[in-house]
Amino acid sequence: MSKIDTLQAALETVLGSRIKRIVADRGELTLTVGATDYLDVARTLRDSPELRFEQLIDLCGLDYSAYGDGRYEGPRYCVATHLLSITHNWRLRLKVFCPDDDLPMVASVNEVWNAANWFEREAFDLYGIVFEDHLDLRRLLTDYGFIGHPFRKDFPVTGHVEMRYDAEQKRVIYQPVTIEPREITPRVIREENYGGLH
Repeated sequence: MSKIDTLQAALETVLGSRIKRIVADRGELTLTVGATDYLDVARTLRDSPELRFEQLIDLCGLDYSAYGDGRYEGPRYCVATHLLSITHNWRLRLKVFCPDDDLPMVASVNEVWNAANWFEREAFDLYGIVFEDHLDLRRLLTDYGFIGHPFRKDFPVTGHVEMRYDAEQKRVIYQPVTIEPREITPRVIREENYGGLH
């Protein structure tokens, strides 16, 4: 039995009906759970002797609104957490979808793995995902006055405002974007013997 098969069997035994989906792809397992079970599953993944995922390596937000050329039907926002079990030398991707697209919210796992703190703040800042019971959920990468969440698929590439230094006021000011939207069409140039064809 391979390492992936052993991990999958352990997950199915320990988590049972809390598993919504489990996928093995390219030598990695992705476990999807429901938002109501997310925090409880996180604790179980850390504390169960059969699993022992002691470390959170990464946590990020995802926006599925343009996934699969717009054919995707399901919740828009997802949180993906990458975990490591040093005890068993296993890696796992844990996914949870936010049930409400208008106010994407899931439980904070900061109490389970304190490494989640800034990762959750980043996902809040860039995607607008709210982590319930996070003790310091505020912007991390964008300015305090920033409007919107720049990693959302519907956020304009040019943004809403730009900032510049005003010499008269001797300070940085914000103003509406002055960049003209443009469409970039790549120019395709083929050499005479491109790809060895004559």
